[in-house]
Amino acid sequence: MYKALIEDIFHDSEGTEETTFPATDQDLLILTEKFLGFEIPSKVFLQAIAIADYDCAAAFRYVENYLTILKNKNKRKHKKLLVLGCSTRFDNN
Repeated sequence: MYKALIEDIFHDSEGTEETTFPATDQDLLILTEKFLGFEIPSKVFLQAIAIADYDCAAAFRYVENYLTILKNKNKRKHKKLLVLGCSTRFDNN
């Protein structure tokens, strides 16, 4: 009995697989709401739903990663536009 407890304590948990659960209807609704306000390809949305069919947590990670990349991409575009549009030093005489 003690040997079993010691083996459980020192068991390497990196080799174990985590259990995955499919998304519920409520999870799918929340996942869909995360995309509101963004223009995304239908392919990305359908991919998120397909992932959610077998792993809810992975689908949320996919959506968060995609939106983070999209937000960073938009920030860079706006910075470039602001830099190009800020040439008020030169006056036309």
